[in-house]
Amino acid sequence: MNKINTLDTLITRFQQQKPIRASSLVITLYGDTIEPHGGTVWLGSLIKLLEPMGINERLMRTTIFRLTQDGWLTSDKVGRKSYYSLTGSGRRKFEQAFRRVYSANQTVWDGSWCLIMTQQLSAEERKQLLDDLNWQGFGVLTGQLIGSPNTNLSDVNTVLASSGLQSKVIVFKTHQQEELAGRQVRMMVRECWELDKLGAHYQEFINLFRPVWQELDEKDNLDPESCFLTRTLLIHEYRKLLLRDPQLPEELLPGDWEGKAARQLCRNIYRKITPATEKWLEKNLESADGPLPEASQAFYQRFGGLN
Repeated sequence: MNKINTLDTLITRFQQQKPIRASSLVITLYGDTIEPHGGTVWLGSLIKLLEPMGINERLMRTTIFRLTQDGWLTSDKVGRKSYYSLTGSGRRKFEQAFRRVYSANQTVWDGSWCLIMTQQLSAEERKQLLDDLNWQGFGVLTGQLIGSPNTNLSDVNTVLASSGLQSKVIVFKTHQQEELAGRQVRMMVRECWELDKLGAHYQEFINLFRPVWQELDEKDNLDPESCFLTRTLLIHEYRKLLLRDPQLPEELLPGDWEGKAARQLCRNIYRKITPATEKWLEKNLESADGPLPEASQAFYQRFGGLN
């Protein structure tokens, strides 16, 4: 079996984070690996899986306890063993992010914008609304005007209703116009959404994982554990980037947008190492009913289809 030598660099980089973001990595593990295989896993399996990344048993137990206290995980005890699953609210929290990670293509933009006037909101209310609408690509266009080219009114109204701000804002939906994707608008988008900074983060991702792809492209018969660890760190780093990415339409992005290359690189690596990863999981993860079930059919649709 051929181990992935560039994995050492990825693990070292993860371990150098202070403090180690064990909770975030566990959420990545659930979204990428455990949910497609039934959603429930024995704590002992989790400890074994992430130990090579520097997360020892004590840290793992503390992490799982905190995620349970925060409403992300729930546990069932069978004999002396504890099995953990995402709660309903925990699943809803990450589903939108993970749909972005694995989607095949960006939706086609119809040229319209959703604009919200927020002058009646307090600074705190405005910040909270922007945080709540971040997933829908909203950004600050001026001090009291926020907008997104990537949403629909029903989604916006759902957020406004849940936050109780419907009577305090004015919402507009523009019609398609050529100038809405013109040069001036693209310059505004680049500044308002800080695309240069986001592009630099994507370039860091490319620089980190390009050597991994170059190594994988020359190897077959890959070591399953190396593949599992690499895939977990790959999706962990890519997911963090997508949390910052407003997912703007391609028409509003720079022609040499780094996010496009990063996505292609992530997809190539994921497809290459998934078969060996799945073999590793079958042998090393345990649910209350025995070995983890096979991955769902939806899993094999990730990134437009896995081999």
